[in-house]
Amino acid sequence: MSPDDDDPHYRGHRDRLRQRFLQGGPDALPDYELLELVLFLGIPQKDVKPLAKALIARFGGLAGVLTASPDALMEIPGIKANAATAIKTVQAAAQRLARLQVMNRPVLASWDSLLDYCQVAMAHQPSEEFRLLFLDRQNVLIADEAQQKGTVDHTPVYPREVIKRALDLNASAIIMVHNHPSGDPKPSRADIDMTRMIKDALKAVNITLHDHLVIGKTGHNSFKSLGLL
Repeated sequence: MSPDDDDPHYRGHRDRLRQRFLQGGPDALPDYELLELVLFLGIPQKDVKPLAKALIARFGGLAGVLTASPDALMEIPGIKANAATAIKTVQAAAQRLARLQVMNRPVLASWDSLLDYCQVAMAHQPSEEFRLLFLDRQNVLIADEAQQKGTVDHTPVYPREVIKRALDLNASAIIMVHNHPSGDPKPSRADIDMTRMIKDALKAVNITLHDHLVIGKTGHNSFKSLGLL
């Protein structure tokens, strides 16, 4: 018996879902149906609605599904390498699209795009990640690099490495970014102390620290806006 004979309803459902998406765009579908479209790519002959709903329940939403590790995704019964690859491909494409909006552009004139990129890249990471955004004399973003990954609540940052990399790139300014996996973007005392230490070290080599952004699941905080720089 073919899959169509065994479960004839899912093929018509897939066609209808594709048409709704193509005609109405992403806003025409709830998150679980968008995820169904992704799962179609990795699971060609199966009703994937239950899987989509199970993934969203397990990871707390579509963003949590996209940022989950392949191993974590494949802990869900029915999710194998093909489906996990399809999900992670969507995440990679979203990150690259957001990054294209800020790379090689004056960052201070496209601040909202920068914040969107940082949210996409870091907000749902399961552990802390520390990134450096390097700017030239015109404040154009010339490099975006992850420097360190840490635990769920701590990332080791070494001022000497920050300064060395900035000098290697001939950067004139830096924006520091890190995430709080807890979801709360409020800077900790350790964040504040570390930022002041790096700011002083950069000042000694005539490099400006424009800001330090803390990214949470529901928003961000700016050290500059908070008066901490």
